[in-house]
Formats: sequence, structure tokens, C-alpha cells
Amino acid sequence: MNTPLEATVVTPKPISRYPVPELVDLPDDIRTRILGVQEKAGFVPNVFLALAHRPAEFRAFFAYHDALMDKEAGSLTKADREMIVTATSARNRCLYCVVAHGALVRVYSKQPLLADQVAVNHAKADLPPRQKAMLDFAIKVCVASDTVDDGDYATLHAHGFDDEDIWDITAITAFFGLSNRVANVTGMRPNDEFYLMGRVPRQKQVISS
Repeated sequence: MNTPLEATVVTPKPISRYPVPELVDLPDDIRTRILGVQEKAGFVPNVFLALAHRPAEFRAFFAYHDALMDKEAGSLTKADREMIVTATSARNRCLYCVVAHGALVRVYSKQPLLADQVAVNHAKADLPPRQKAMLDFAIKVCVASDTVDDGDYATLHAHGFDDEDIWDITAITAFFGLSNRVANVTGMRPNDEFYLMGRVPRQKQVISS
């Protein structure tokens, strides 16, 4: 005799191993920041909620994040910066950062396939030599920073990067090395929204006569 299948109740997985505070309980400046992100993105990336567990570190983390990722000086584009995060986070096996920043690679580059290529093997990605050299250096900083030498600077200079750009590549890699480890240890879970962002190009409007 066959028995009817029982309905499966899916319990949402926690976004962190640590307590996630309610918005109403947060300091005003942190709550305002989170609500601003929600208004702009349409959802709250889980990193904001997870790091709000420690308000002082939240402020310090996002101050440095913004200084690195939102700066206008230098030759690195927003897509370049997000590719650095994605490639090095993949080396550090950080699910959250690969998924979240891979989504931003797709959005800023307008190339739906690029983030996956960069995460798996940037040497075979659809990138010009300049960006491959940038990511070669970022990976070296990520896994063997003690071996960086004048030859690495010369290579990057030949591709049009100056010393301040090299500092940016280094600082982004180092900062997200911290982020990767915190995300991994706390069990930070990527938002479902990130997985589909930028994967399907917007359809061009067809005007018929």
C-alpha cells in the first residue's frame, strides 16, 4: 500500500553562526546604512546583517571597504576591483565573497560569463592581457606575498599600472583576505538574489515601424 508523500517544510538556513541583531536594535548610523543599501539594491546583503553583530567592527570594516572599492582615483575600474575580489576569494574558498562579488563583476562588466571564468581560472577568462596581469599579481599577493619583487612591479608598469594602482590591488586582496576568513568561519551565507544578478542581459527594445 502506497502512503502519500508528506509535505516537506524547508527551514531557512541561518546566515551566520553568530546572532544576527534586529534592525530596530542597531545603532542609528548602522541601521541607516543598512536601510540605504536595501533601498538601492532591493535587498540587504547578508554581510551587513552578519557584521552588525559587532558594531565597532562593522564601522571599521565598511569604512575601509568604501575607501578601497568606491575610490575614483587610479586606473582600476569597478569591474577590475570586483574581479580582484572574486579571483582571490576563490583561492580562499570563500563562498560568500565569490557569489556576491561575482554578481558585481557581471553587473559592472556587463559580461554574464566573466565572473565564473575569473573564479575558476582567470588565465582562460575572456580578458585582455592587462587585466590578466592584474589578476596574476592579485593571486600572488593572495597566496605568496613574500615572493613579490621588483619584477612584478615592472610587469604591471608595462601594462599601464602605476605604483598607486599596485597598492590598490594589494590592499583589495589583503582586505578581502580578512573578509574571506571571517565569512568562512562565521558560516556567512550568500543571499539567493546574488546568484542570478547580471546573468541574463536585458533584452534590447525592438521598435517596429
